[in-house]
Amino acid sequence: MSLITFDPAAFKAQFPQFSNSSCFPDGTLNNWWVIATTVVSPEPVDCDPLTDAQRTEVLNLVTAHVGTIFNQIASGKPAPAMVTSATIDKVTVTVKPPPERGQLTWWLNFTPYGQMAATILSIAGAGGFYSGGLPERSAFRRVGGGFGGPWPNCGG
Repeated sequence: MSLITFDPAAFKAQFPQFSNSSCFPDGTLNNWWVIATTVVSPEPVDCDPLTDAQRTEVLNLVTAHVGTIFNQIASGKPAPAMVTSATIDKVTVTVKPPPERGQLTWWLNFTPYGQMAATILSIAGAGGFYSGGLPERSAFRRVGGGFGGPWPNCGG
């Protein structure tokens, strides 16, 4: 596993809608990548559930997600939000605030790219992370093969 770096040519090949260099110069794409790396680290860690290919895919998807949101705002559309109600006369719009838990998934669900990234992250990280403690606590049986309990050789 190694540090993932941004490859503008590979990104443009994967997402042809961002291939116009006059609209999306490499510097702009790189800025979006930097924002994406604040969400998903380009550096692998011990016990990392993501392979290099998955990490690259997720980072590219989050980069496309960020770019899509920036383009929506630049084109005059309001920032993405979950509208819960709207009124026409005297114009009232109510948006749902972010949830207390799961804000990353909530934010990623604003674009199809973010939805795909959230799916990959949820599938790859389904087992969760194991951190600290004794190695036998990460398994069903103890290191010696028993099931634990105060009686090491009695099956308890």
